[in-house]
Amino acid sequence: QVQLVESGGGLVQSGGSLTLSCEVSGFSLDAAAFGWFRQAPGKEREAVAFIRGSSKGGSTVYADSVKDRFTVSKDNTKKIVYLQMRSLNPEDTGVYYCGADPLGIGTFNRYMYEHWGQGTQVTVSS
Repeated sequence: QVQLVESGGGLVQSGGSLTLSCEVSGFSLDAAAFGWFRQAPGKEREAVAFIRGSSKGGSTVYADSVKDRFTVSKDNTKKIVYLQMRSLNPEDTGVYYCGADPLGIGTFNRYMYEHWGQGTQVTVSS
């Protein structure tokens, strides 16, 4: 059974940092791609970053709004995908979701992700 569980969210002041974790069970991390998405109240779920599977080079891609502030990585042994966030601002507030694409392609299109976690809340105060 495939399961993704996000954690690490919380309340942080503007300019602060947080690291989100996505624990994966049910399949290997090596081949899969993982995307981080966020959803603010009343808004669509938007892509933040993704990391491709090893067969696709394992490269990372970031949305312009988080480039140079967020870093996505994965530990295949621990089966955890991370999203390190720094220089946070109130516009980063939302529920953050981890999605898994078993094909390893990686994309900003949320409909290409087959599995999702329940999300973790990030709130950045000004």
